[in-house]
Amino acid sequence: MTEAIFQFLSKIGFSHPLHPAFVHIPMGMAVGAFIFRLFSLIPKLKGLAKTGYHCVILGLVGIFPAAFAGYLDWQHRLNGTWEFLIIIKMILAALLAIVFAAIVIRDDPENPGFNRVLFFYLAMILLAVGVGFSGGQLIYG
Repeated sequence: MTEAIFQFLSKIGFSHPLHPAFVHIPMGMAVGAFIFRLFSLIPKLKGLAKTGYHCVILGLVGIFPAAFAGYLDWQHRLNGTWEFLIIIKMILAALLAIVFAAIVIRDDPENPGFNRVLFFYLAMILLAVGVGFSGGQLIYG
């Protein structure tokens, strides 16, 4: 299946990896959600908590196509070779999806403040950085 997808893409002139095109959604939403949630701690900017929460929802939705595209690229470009960085990246991406889901379930964007959910936002941004760093190391060394 993987080779059929890449052969089709090659026939229409697309020879690039798929993962980079999809990964910007969950990563960008994680960064945006964290920043909006931090600014929502300022009383006059409390409404930004909803924006951050919506970023988390979009990040959760976007993580699945990004992970699937990453899987396809891994199979196509690295022949599914299990490398340390691939394993780390998969673990961190799974944890990121869990943290996204935990925020969706537990956050109350109507009442932002210094609470336990804020630590989920911190974990989310740290996991996003870890996923991005391990991916960069994998590709660029």
